[in-house]
Amino acid sequence: MIDPALLEILCCPETHQSLTLAEPALLERLNQQIAAGQLRNRKGEAVKEKVDGGLVRADGKVVYLVRNRIPIMLIDEAIPLPSAPAQTSAP
Repeated sequence: MIDPALLEILCCPETHQSLTLAEPALLERLNQQIAAGQLRNRKGEAVKEKVDGGLVRADGKVVYLVRNRIPIMLIDEAIPLPSAPAQTSAP
């Protein structure tokens, strides 16, 4: 979907962290939220078009959508991802 050489040079425009391809399960979940009218970007606008890919920031907090094999690398267009549950250590 994305040329590996391009993926190596792309980084988050906000934090400059590296990006990885979104897993199919995440894309499926995002597309379900889009179909239900529940997905919003960082600007607060509803995402209406199905996505065919995504680039997840290294910290896992946002995904940049890919449409027609073109990454949308705009900070306001990024999709915030829910935080992973906090890990607790045993005493």
